[in-house]
Amino acid sequence: MKSKSLTFYAIIGLFLLMLMMVLSMNIGVFDFGRSSSYEVFWKFITGDSSISLSEKYIIWDVRTSRIVMAVLVGSMLAVSGTTLQGMFKNPLATGEAIGLTSGATLLAAIAIVLGHTFEAYLPEIVRNSLVGVSAFVGALLAMIIVYRISTSGGKTNVVMMLLSGVAITSIGFSITGFLIYISKDEQLRDLTFWNLGSLAGATWTKNIILTIVLILSYLIILPKGKALNAMMLGEKDAQHLGINVETLKKQIVVLTALMVGTCVAFSGTIGFVGLIVPYILRLLFRSDYHFILPLSAICGSILLLFADTISRTIVAPSELPIGILTSLIGGPIFIAILIKFKNTLR
Repeated sequence: MKSKSLTFYAIIGLFLLMLMMVLSMNIGVFDFGRSSSYEVFWKFITGDSSISLSEKYIIWDVRTSRIVMAVLVGSMLAVSGTTLQGMFKNPLATGEAIGLTSGATLLAAIAIVLGHTFEAYLPEIVRNSLVGVSAFVGALLAMIIVYRISTSGGKTNVVMMLLSGVAITSIGFSITGFLIYISKDEQLRDLTFWNLGSLAGATWTKNIILTIVLILSYLIILPKGKALNAMMLGEKDAQHLGINVETLKKQIVVLTALMVGTCVAFSGTIGFVGLIVPYILRLLFRSDYHFILPLSAICGSILLLFADTISRTIVAPSELPIGILTSLIGGPIFIAILIKFKNTLR
């Protein structure tokens, strides 16, 4: 019965996502003349030679690639936040709250500003994707540090986790601020991109990498809904139910760092997606990760695609950084969660 209900909700979510993608395709500042963007897109995929090179570029390399990146990044950010909340048994545990985003941004900033001083000593495969690799390593290191500080005797202290996340975030942003201070003009523009977040740099090469990361991560994480439900009972009870808790934690640590690091590498800092989506789904399905985990993958895509569509049209022909919008939406929700917790403690 539960699987049928999950399938029903997943179909509705996918329908809304497809509808959002179609609507987003037709929104933009470029004028296709008498033809609509849908007609141009259809001509492109059917190989019609009547469309111009500029129309091909706009419809495929700009709009479609950006829509696909919004879907991929939004999905992974939401799933990573949902998974962390399940592991730490706390709705405030997101990539931003525990320092993952800050760690990824810091090492990406180091690669941007100081990468030229040491990239000659690196293998060519690393050199060609230095910023992306650095962002992943930064997220992984931040996750390991927070996990080590907040865990003692096999038990994770939620308060210590949040406090250590705040400390990591503070250190990361302070060093990033220093790098901004010493950066050159071109480096400064790149650093501003990371800090505010944007999908303007979407390319099909990046989308292929994001797709590979998404598939590899989801094959392991999405089936863990029942395991995360067991974790809500406590680690000892989860072990009695046959869950290998330590293996599960290691998988979550590595895969969450991989997803957040890759997203930050390609889109910069986009906050609160991993907080907003699980919170809304938790209102509907409580803390049943059998529902929340797979549905967060769909709802995260819808949220980020919606935010990106607004960001590139609200101040057209300029573009509002998407990180500003997601933070504007996520801030009040974060406050609502805190108020809810405050009322439960009375």
